[in-house]
Amino acid sequence: MTDQMAPGPTLTRIVEAVRLGQTGRAAEAREQLTVLWDEIGPAGDALHRCTLAHHLADLQDTPDAELRWDERALAAVSEVTDERARRHLPSLEVRALLPSLYLNLADCHRRLGNPGPAREHLDRAREHLARLPDDPYGEMIRAAVRDFDADDPTDHRRR
Repeated sequence: MTDQMAPGPTLTRIVEAVRLGQTGRAAEAREQLTVLWDEIGPAGDALHRCTLAHHLADLQDTPDAELRWDERALAAVSEVTDERARRHLPSLEVRALLPSLYLNLADCHRRLGNPGPAREHLDRAREHLARLPDDPYGEMIRAAVRDFDADDPTDHRRR
């Protein structure tokens, strides 16, 4: 038995587009997610906006574009309540999303040659590590934070 509940039509569409991107069809996935972003709108479900922006960042061609989507994901997560997140995944704590979101922002800034903001976001990621689950995902993020080098623009481990 799984802890995850049925994702609903919007999250299903997000997951389908992400999978499409993982098969090498990034442009098509990016287009689908962009259309869905427009459908959701700025006042739409914050969990949907956060999830979509987080994944759409990974499909961008430039660090500048990734950064804009990662910033949207972080902005949206501030509007997600634990109650809303738990309707998707009963054990999910919103704050457990923050290390990954901050790590992605740090990565973008590092690749853009901005070590100061990269370190600031990395510090924020570290502040929230205790919220990560004790599972392979949590360990992956903890390892990425431990191994991150804010001054090395060639190191781009996105999470």
